[in-house]
Amino acid sequence: MKKRLIYQVYLGKKSNLYDFCTESVRAYCKKYNIDYKIQKEPILKILPNMKRTNRNKNGLIKQMGYLPIFEKENAFAYLGEYDQVAIIDSDIYIRKEAPNIFDNLPEEFDFGGVLERSGPICASHKTKIKGYSRDMFQNMKDVTFDWNGCGADFMNMGMMVMNQSMNKYLQGQTPEQFIRRPEFVDFVDGIGLYKYSTDQVLLNYWIKKCGAKVKHMDWKWNALYRAIKDNEIKNAHFVHFFLKQQIRPGNGEDLSVVKKALGI
Repeated sequence: MKKRLIYQVYLGKKSNLYDFCTESVRAYCKKYNIDYKIQKEPILKILPNMKRTNRNKNGLIKQMGYLPIFEKENAFAYLGEYDQVAIIDSDIYIRKEAPNIFDNLPEEFDFGGVLERSGPICASHKTKIKGYSRDMFQNMKDVTFDWNGCGADFMNMGMMVMNQSMNKYLQGQTPEQFIRRPEFVDFVDGIGLYKYSTDQVLLNYWIKKCGAKVKHMDWKWNALYRAIKDNEIKNAHFVHFFLKQQIRPGNGEDLSVVKKALGI
């Protein structure tokens, strides 16, 4: 039997939405005999170079003393221990009937993720993807993105699943050493428009650059609430509440609203 892990990060103040979503992930792991780890304290504590960063120094950096957006890369430390590892954001709800995601990443692939432009996307989100693609990926000259009328083929890194073979691309580095690679400095420091970026830009660049074998998974494994058409959310396995302010009323803290959105 394969040894599998789902890793989540839940930092900062308590949230009804995060409690609800992480509990669904915990139950999912129990159902499929998957190991589960939830990180509730910072480990990597990545800070940008304060002399050159364009990031908001009075925002999360001042509030938390580090950039929480890079904490989930701590999960890379477990790639040598497990056959498969998935990293799932704490605002993702897994339906009780969802299949085992690990069975959907065959051994010939290193990495699995969902293209943000895939699936039944709303017209308004297609426009956002075009702008995001232009700002984040258009100037990357040493990697090749596939472009279409909806933008670049970047994956939403709120959900990523990896086979142990992905470990070789870490080249023996710890998670902190990986984030601190010289080629990632501008992403971490938030140079130019990267001041708005999370780990998503860094990871999409890395996946392209390292040559990992990627499976673009079905949109149902990472359905973005209010980006995917509302009438399709019921068909998703994993529902990602990636914009809390879109869960009205209550900004995600009124669980009756969240459950109604899920149709449960």
